[in-house]
Amino acid sequence: MKINGVTIDDTFAEAFPMKATRLIITAMTLKYAYIAANSLTGFASSVIACGCEADIERELKPEETPDGRPGVAIIMFAMSKAQLADQLTRRVGQSVMTTATSACFAGTHSDTMLPLGKSLRYFGDGHQISKILDGIRYWRIPVMHGEFLCEETTGVVPAIGGGNFMVMAKTSRHGLNACEKAVKAIRAVDGAVTTFPGGIVGSGSKVGSKYSFLPASTNEVFCPTLKTRVNSTLTEEVGSVLEIVIDGLNEEAIRKAMRAGIEAVCINGPEKGIFRISAGNYGGKLGPHHFHLREILK
Repeated sequence: MKINGVTIDDTFAEAFPMKATRLIITAMTLKYAYIAANSLTGFASSVIACGCEADIERELKPEETPDGRPGVAIIMFAMSKAQLADQLTRRVGQSVMTTATSACFAGTHSDTMLPLGKSLRYFGDGHQISKILDGIRYWRIPVMHGEFLCEETTGVVPAIGGGNFMVMAKTSRHGLNACEKAVKAIRAVDGAVTTFPGGIVGSGSKVGSKYSFLPASTNEVFCPTLKTRVNSTLTEEVGSVLEIVIDGLNEEAIRKAMRAGIEAVCINGPEKGIFRISAGNYGGKLGPHHFHLREILK
């Protein structure tokens, strides 16, 4: 299978179950909503070492937010409800509540809810008060800029982490140019995010390592500098491989995001240094969700 001269490998991306919540962060200006969201999603590229995976889903107009102010939606992912709850309290408390003029609301509601303002209210040192509007409790926490308004809870839902595809390019510059287009296309898909820095992975990993203390290590068969030393999957013209990893609220969101991203990459074609698209799978050792490239692109 080829798209604009780019070979699509007959393989699949192997993904795994996660738990997720969606948050709406607002502020007096869109600039400060982004500052809060970027702080919250910092150091949240991979659960391998970050505790959670998180990224901005999209920008929100004032008419789309609970308090009528500009905002952004973010999605947070973790391996369990307990891990997600822990990261949620830490990150909203340290990154959102500390941002001037910010507020935080649930972006999803479900049968299972996680504490949000319910935990953070204690920062008010007894001066906090709550209000119930349309059956939803909000906490008003006094802070020095005025007050931090925070919804009491946020919903937790099943989600999927690890949808991915790999871009084999002539050079890093060729690969980066194409992958930036892919990230832009993926950001138009609701319910899907790319949590690695800039949405692009420069150091893609495999499951396991020769060192027993490491759960993941460099994916050597895709490393251009190791072509002559390992059983490489790369042809001679490939000088750089970049990966796009996608987390989503459901399988359909990941399929749409993978398709949008791959099609955006393939626009460049071989004449702009893009030769092949593949994906990371680990023989079923990572997870039960398999996203077959050629089926997605039919």
